[in-house]
Amino acid sequence: MLFKESAFRGVINRSYYAMFYSLLALLATKKLGSSKHSGVISLFDREFIKEGIFKPDLSRSLRIAFDRRQTHDYGEMNEVTLEIANDSINDAEKFLKNIEEYLRMNGFIKD
Repeated sequence: MLFKESAFRGVINRSYYAMFYSLLALLATKKLGSSKHSGVISLFDREFIKEGIFKPDLSRSLRIAFDRRQTHDYGEMNEVTLEIANDSINDAEKFLKNIEEYLRMNGFIKD
């Protein structure tokens, strides 16, 4: 059971960081960045959500991923389940798909 929980914690962590680093790439297109995770999320909201480039549900999934990572990286007593791990993967996949699509459409990724 301990190994399983450790693996699930890793899934949650890696899912969040996949979202976070894709977000840094996105912000770099506007020459923006922040040294804090909360700052990066706020910049995303200001530059891309409020401007209507992305739907608000992407911001919500990013904030949920951030909270999950905080909870499960630093809260050893918090239960980690397969369902939470799967939700993390699904949220990250959706987020990454949207970011990649935007970057491709705007010429930041070339085939």
